[in-house]
Formats: sequence, C-alpha cells, structure tokens
Amino acid sequence: MNRNLLGITAVIAVGMTLIIGLAVVGSRPSNGQTLPVQTAPVQTAQAPAPSTADLLADRVLGKPDAPVTILDYSSMTCPHCATFHTEILPKIKEAYIDTGKAKLIFRDFPFDQAALRASMLARCAPAERYYPLLDVLFKSQGQWSRAADPAKALAQYGKLAGMSEQTINACLANQALADGILQSRLVGQDKYKVEATPTFVINEGAATISGAQPFETFAAAIDKLVK
Repeated sequence: MNRNLLGITAVIAVGMTLIIGLAVVGSRPSNGQTLPVQTAPVQTAQAPAPSTADLLADRVLGKPDAPVTILDYSSMTCPHCATFHTEILPKIKEAYIDTGKAKLIFRDFPFDQAALRASMLARCAPAERYYPLLDVLFKSQGQWSRAADPAKALAQYGKLAGMSEQTINACLANQALADGILQSRLVGQDKYKVEATPTFVINEGAATISGAQPFETFAAAIDKLVK
C-alpha cells in the first residue's frame, strides 16, 4: 500500500475547443448537366467545454439506486489498487453490481504526480468510457507509470479512448480539475480517515475495508447490508 503522500506539481489551465470545417455541396440535374458547385457558408461551432463540476462529478458503476454504495479510494499508481481493479472488482461486479445490489464510486486519491495526471485524463474522457479507461490504465499501470514521460505515455491511452490531442493537452493542463481532485483526496482523509490505498468505505462508514482484500471479505460486508 502507498502510505506516504508525495508532492504534487501544479499544471497550467488552458481552454478546449472544437472547430467544425467547411461543407461543400453540389448536385446533378436529370438532364445530365452539372450545376455549379456551391460552397456552404462557413460554420464555426465551439463545443461547450465540460465544467469543472461536470468533470469532478461522481462516476457511478452500477445502478444509482443500489442499496449498497462502495466508495473506492485509490491511487492510479498504487499496485494494490491495480490488483483490486483487475482481479477482485470483476467478481464484485458480477455478484453485486450487475445484480443491482451494490454500486461502486471511484474516488481519486493520488499519491504522486503521475497518479494525478492519470486521474485527470480519466475524468476528461466521456462519462461512459470512464470505467473502461480506468480498467485499461490499471492493467497497463506498469508501462505508463514507469515511462520516462508518464504524461506522454498516458496521452496514448487517451487517444485510444477517443480523445483528441488538443483535448488531452487541455485536460492535463486544467488546474481547476487538478485542484478538485486533490480536494477530493483531502475529503477522504478528513471525513473517512483514509490514509492508505486502496481503502473502501461502504455505506458511509457502515463498513471499511483496507487493502486489496479477497472477494470473500467484500462479500461478507455487502451481504450484511443488503436487505
């Protein structure tokens, strides 16, 4: 488990825009003559950038009204967190999340700058791709987290998730997003006394599990709370 907080380096915020190009239209009449090609008026549209609140909103894995809520405080560079997500979570998902008995909410708890950047990248992905991207990042943790330039390595995974280079660069430079993630970590420390990762807070403290414990440990805690 990670137990010592490392320093986090701030990054500079930039904007994010999407430009729609020119559309050219032409037609051919029934007499075989070609009408002059007409160029449609230039249409420039700026896609609204997600607000910081939208980027930081809870991403729920499972049914929102599931009776059991598992808050998963993890660091993206924590090996034990990767073990949970790749080996244990699939079993919990099959037995409890897919059946509507429980839902999981990932809470970022970065211990270093690489973990912070990975958390930022995941939150900039479309909401429906958030957990699939987390899964890929945990499975490939050994590659990108040990790269000479983790941010550059992470960008490749962002592109696989359908994000443009401009979106990725803007995301990793979004200071408000970085601050929000660090604030979420502080809430975990202050409210739930999270000191190490992974830590799982079930139903607001009805049960707390520390470490990548076996599936049976989670099953026992959830079964006590399922009506």
